[in-house]
Parts: sequence; C-alpha cells; structure tokens
Amino acid sequence: MKKITAVCLLILILIIPQLGCNTQVNNTGISKTSYHLNTICTVTVYSMNGLESLSEDEIQKEVLTLITDAFRLCDSYEKKLSKTIEGSDIYNINHAGGKAVKVSEETLEVVQKGIKYGELSEGAFDITIGKVTDLWNFQEMDDQGNRIGEIPDENAVSDAVSHVNYKNIVIEGDSIRLLDPQSEIDLGGIAKGYIADKVAEYLESEGVTSAIVDLGGNIVVIGEKGKDINTAEGTEFAVGIKDPQSENGGLLGLYMSKDKTIVTSGTYERYFEIDGKRYHHVLDSKTGHPIDTDLLSVTIIGEKGSSADCDGISTSCLALGKEKGLALVKQIPGIEAIFVDKDGTVTKSSEDVELVKG
Repeated sequence: MKKITAVCLLILILIIPQLGCNTQVNNTGISKTSYHLNTICTVTVYSMNGLESLSEDEIQKEVLTLITDAFRLCDSYEKKLSKTIEGSDIYNINHAGGKAVKVSEETLEVVQKGIKYGELSEGAFDITIGKVTDLWNFQEMDDQGNRIGEIPDENAVSDAVSHVNYKNIVIEGDSIRLLDPQSEIDLGGIAKGYIADKVAEYLESEGVTSAIVDLGGNIVVIGEKGKDINTAEGTEFAVGIKDPQSENGGLLGLYMSKDKTIVTSGTYERYFEIDGKRYHHVLDSKTGHPIDTDLLSVTIIGEKGSSADCDGISTSCLALGKEKGLALVKQIPGIEAIFVDKDGTVTKSSEDVELVKG
C-alpha cells in the first residue's frame, strides 16, 4: 500500500492499572513497535489468559512472540492487498489488462468495502485512484528534513483521472476484473483499517483480553485497562485526539474507550509546499489534485471490528467536507465523528461524543 505516515494522528494516553487480575502481564503492558504497511505499528498487550503458571520472563517471551506473529499477519495481508508488491492480488488485477483475476477472500472483502464507500460518498472516495496517486510524492524529504515534492504534469493528471471510476470494478464469484484496463486499484485508504481489525481478532483468538493495536494511527482498543483499586471495576483507555492546529502535539481532549476503533484522516501532516501553497495528500478523484476541503481532520469512532469501515468513512468525510461528511456519518449506524475545520471549530456528530480534558 502506497501510503505515507508521519506522526500518528492519535496519541495514546495510557493510565497504569493499579490492581491486576491473574491474567495481567504487568502494570504497564508489554509492547513492541515495528515497521509494516509503510508505517510505524505498535501493539501493546496488557492482559492475556493462560499466563498464570508462567514466570515473568516466560510471560515476556510469550507475549512478544505473539506480537511478532501479529506483525507477520500484517505482512501476509500486505502481500495480498498492496498495489506495489509484485504478485499481490491487487497488483495482478491492475496488470491483467482487464482480464478476471482470482483473488483471496480477504481481497474480495476489502474491495467490496471500497466499492461500498465509493457509492456512499458518490465517488469522493474511489479505490481506482491508483494511477493518480502514482503521480504524487508526499514522502520525499531533503537533507534538512523539509518536505519536498513536485506538481505533476497536468496532461498526465488529466489522463490518470480519466481512468478513475469504481464502477469499472467487476466482481464475478471469487474473481475481480477491471472494465477499463487502464484503471488501477489502490486500497491505501481502507486496507490498513481492515488489517487492524484482523490483528485484533488474532490477538483475541490467542487469549488477549486487554490490548492496544496501533497501525500508523488506526487504533483498535481491546477490552479495558484493568481493575480500579477502589471499585474493582475495569477502567477505560483514554485515547488522545490530536489538535490538528497544534505544532507541539496538543490535544483536543481524551476519548474514553473500551472495545472501540478510532481512525483519523487529516490534511495537515502529509504535504509539501511550493511558493507558499500547501499540497496535501488527500486527492480529489475528479481533478487528480489535492481536494479543496473545509476540514483539517476527521476522527471516526466505531465498535471494535469496524476499523476498515472507519478508515473508509474518515477519508470519505474529509473529501466531502463538513456538511456532506456529517450527513454521511448520520446514515451509518454505530458510527460517531469529530470534525475539525480550518478555523479550528470542533463539530461532533452527536452529544454522545465526549472529550475529556487531559
């Protein structure tokens, strides 16, 4: 997946549990960070069944092995869903000249979700934008760490945009083909959320009862932190929602979370500037240029297991703008949103969305 990640859009604020149960690995959790999916990924496990008879060293080894296996799972999905890895399902579809390609069940599921959000967003979110994304580079930096980039040739952009249309994707049984052989599928706006869901599912299948999965800012919260010493009840994780106007990591507030997924899309971290004008990474499927939106960031909150949907919705809302984005969110049960527009105004999808000051 050709997707660039700088500083994560969500900052985890983890309050140390004061009283554990017999499955808790330790007070601060066991964490491992690695680079996968073209981004920094971190998994932290706080409690897990089946560790009661193990020593502290054995627990450490067991949990770190489990997290390593979870990262291997990320790699296995990337090898199916990436447009740039030769031999992946998506690579094969894009290079089949319009012929049908048999793909995995997982690829079918992600592509179907991509089509769904193409329809819901009326094309603002379009997974056939691959030829357009190929023309832009928001990752490159100079020796001083400054972002550099070039505006692509307009003729090339116009040609690439002419092949963007999610309706060109045809699913026939377990195969996918493109009606326009020049179209290219790029799942960068939705695959990471799907993989985050699968990693969380895997951890739970192995007995994990409390954990944080963070795939470059796509957050899945498993369970709760631990037991409060006074009430013996579990306490929720506090997830910090970044203020997109803050240059020093300031927060809009903390969102208290248990068995939730939280995904943010923003225009303010992946960009380059030319002659004082900023070019951000969220591209307009109609023009091929950075989309003109009144929003700086969109945070979507859903139940655990819906990270792929939240990924697609957050990108769709950013492209649609505040008014249409809010209308989209209100169409989808179980989803809440926090929008920050260019003047810093925070808009929530409902009164149920509460941010606690840190």
